[in-house]
Amino acid sequence: MKKQAPPPVKKNDQLQVTIEDLTHEGAGVAKVEGYTLFVPKALPGEKVDIKVTKTNKGYGFARLMNINEESTHRIEPLCPIYQHCGGCQMQHMSYEGQLLFKQKQVKDVLERIGGLKEVPVLATIGMAEPWRYRNKAQVPIGEEAGLVIGGFYQERSHRIIDTDQCIIQTEESDQVVQLVKRMANQYGIRAYNEEKHSGILRHVVTRKGYVTDELMVILVTRGKDLPQKQKLIDAICEQVPNVKSIVQNINSKRTNVIFGDKTSVLWGEEYIYDYIGDIKFAISARSFFQVNPEQTKVLYEKALQYANLTGSETVIDAYCGIGTISLFLAQKAKHVYGVEIVSDAITDAKRNAKLNEISNVDFAVGEAEKVMPWWYGQGIRPEVIVVDPPRKGCDQALLDTILSMKPQRVVYVSCNPATLARDLKVLESGGYKTVEVQPVDMFPHSTHVECCSLLIYNGKKVM
Repeated sequence: MKKQAPPPVKKNDQLQVTIEDLTHEGAGVAKVEGYTLFVPKALPGEKVDIKVTKTNKGYGFARLMNINEESTHRIEPLCPIYQHCGGCQMQHMSYEGQLLFKQKQVKDVLERIGGLKEVPVLATIGMAEPWRYRNKAQVPIGEEAGLVIGGFYQERSHRIIDTDQCIIQTEESDQVVQLVKRMANQYGIRAYNEEKHSGILRHVVTRKGYVTDELMVILVTRGKDLPQKQKLIDAICEQVPNVKSIVQNINSKRTNVIFGDKTSVLWGEEYIYDYIGDIKFAISARSFFQVNPEQTKVLYEKALQYANLTGSETVIDAYCGIGTISLFLAQKAKHVYGVEIVSDAITDAKRNAKLNEISNVDFAVGEAEKVMPWWYGQGIRPEVIVVDPPRKGCDQALLDTILSMKPQRVVYVSCNPATLARDLKVLESGGYKTVEVQPVDMFPHSTHVECCSLLIYNGKKVM
């Protein structure tokens, strides 16, 4: 067996390179004698000085030392802690550049993973104002030099970078986190220490209604005890005018999962409300609800357009969550059936249907690949199937179920272009044609991109 040649570079080598591309994580890609080096914070087209930090057999990593020729898309990040915080990855790139990068990312994975070279990938739909868009903040709390701090984790670590504002989240979120930190320091409320599993306050979480302006504050604690609880409640009520709900969530487990199983209302209502289009949603402390409602409306309107409903269709919404897409589709469909494995989400979906007086929907708890064949056995014949799976994509059994049911249209909403490409390849091999893919920028200044894809059944199987 031929011995593989060693890498042409070694650790601590300093080189001048040209950045050729970006990875899906936003790192620059350079080549040295065919050997790939990943350079965080570098942009395509730039000529840079780098220092090699690590080498593997097929690729290595390097630190950006100096930029000799800048990309036209390079800008100065607005956030003062951007270089340390792990929350955003793309603030050093113009917003126009980010949208082009996300379109290219989708095109590349469709070709590389799905073998779909001819599928049109439309220009990424961005935001007119891509700041302060997140309606939910989850801020870890810790201690530094004896003081309670709160911010976001440094990239690839659990070290908290203390900050007073995050410019992709709401100003109310900043206000609440600053207030809770001040109160905790004033009254001696200790922050949670994950190494020792001690202390009290683990996270401060806020949720805001984009349309209604209603605010929920969630204090995540290690145990039931919360010292000076009433003073905290009074201060939040006095200083945050639009707060409607203050909730305590107890997470006593030694875990990095944010929420525990027990939640209780300390003050106000159990829910806040918000709208996506004309549909009203009740949002509890642990409800899943998209964090960028402005772009969610854009995404769901595209799904509705692709579904091409005339009022006579039966639709199945797999992975329906709390019914967001289902209720959107029900405005135009004859009947919508939603299925979701998380029972609490189905409870929320039914509540949201009732809240909007929408009666042409049914929701079921279970695995879509098991519930859908049962529906089929009951005579339900969907013209349209909509899927919006988690990042891992659709289960093979669900794809097989779709292929056996043969709906006229499949609308695939995805948060992961790689698994989208994999699943489109399967559906195409079973007789579907991917008409087009529409990227939507749900998370400006990050590398993440959502897509909405339309597939039409033509019966031509690819062998």
